[in-house]
Amino acid sequence: MDSGRKIIHIDMDAFYASIEQRDNPRLRAKPVIVGGHPASRGVVAACSYEARAYGIHSAMACAQAYRLCPRAEFIKPRMARYKEVSERIMAIFANYTDLVEPLSLDEAYLDITENKLEQQSATLLATTICNHIVTETGLTASAGVSCNKFVAKIASGLKKPNGISVIEPTRVDQFIAGLPIHTFHGVGAVTAAKMKSLGIHNGHDLRGWSREKLITHFGKQGDFYYNIARGIDTRPVNPERIRKSIGAERTLAQDTTDTGFLMLLLEQLAQRVHATAHRFDFTFQTVTLKLRYHDFTTITRSSTTPHAMTSIEELIEVASRLFKQATAKTRKIRLIGVSIGKLQARSSRKPRQLSLPFQLR
Repeated sequence: MDSGRKIIHIDMDAFYASIEQRDNPRLRAKPVIVGGHPASRGVVAACSYEARAYGIHSAMACAQAYRLCPRAEFIKPRMARYKEVSERIMAIFANYTDLVEPLSLDEAYLDITENKLEQQSATLLATTICNHIVTETGLTASAGVSCNKFVAKIASGLKKPNGISVIEPTRVDQFIAGLPIHTFHGVGAVTAAKMKSLGIHNGHDLRGWSREKLITHFGKQGDFYYNIARGIDTRPVNPERIRKSIGAERTLAQDTTDTGFLMLLLEQLAQRVHATAHRFDFTFQTVTLKLRYHDFTTITRSSTTPHAMTSIEELIEVASRLFKQATAKTRKIRLIGVSIGKLQARSSRKPRQLSLPFQLR
């Protein structure tokens, strides 16, 4: 479906690890793991492409990463530094369009249908922006270019690192039809498994289901799946929409009852959430813990304080307390998440959405 819009999704390449390699020449071209020390039962927050070649990925236990690559360099996260670089990148985006919707420190949507360079080719503009990032920061980014947010986001991952993928409106139907269902943004591991059990293995299979049947099996999300199977995504790039919460979650590679591992992962998720809140100058009053067990039962536990919270220490303290209260040591956990709510901007402005950011000729 051609919306007439030109959307770019830009995703930095191995952002945390690339910053460490840039700042420390000794780490360049080496397998770098940002996370805990392997002896401390930490988890991988991010890793370089050199480390990924060994099968290492985010949320993997650092001890396991060490076994896969003993010569890897383990680096403690420097969230303040990552935030500083992220702000420079967001400032670059502002040179081209005011419609920038950050999703996190390292990715964003840009609507460049009308842009400050009056460039008609979204492809050329995406190239210009990525080159600008390299020139100013020394870091590379990958971009997806298309007519809506859903397709642009998937496209940005096709030619990583340092690549640009363009999906013209005339190719959207064919592109979506061939996508494996687990690669659909918005289809998690559990939903993908359920879809495959129902015979839905790719976009073509999904397109064969009626809206009513999808809603029957997947609830209100069924309507979303019906639309994206047809390339329909009318969501605007909106840098000012109200944000009600900020969250991060992780599905584990293996279900576990390892409390130490889960607590470390909980702290890393809290750090990600706090970094985003700090970037947008939000305070928060509510902390919510999400747990999904091995049998797919999902629970949430929340705590609201009478005062506005700002520190990472308080966020971790509240989240840890919720975890200890909710966890049954005999039940294996497959997903853990942390979110914050009751956001307020510390300045006088109202809370706003985290934002970020085709010739389609």
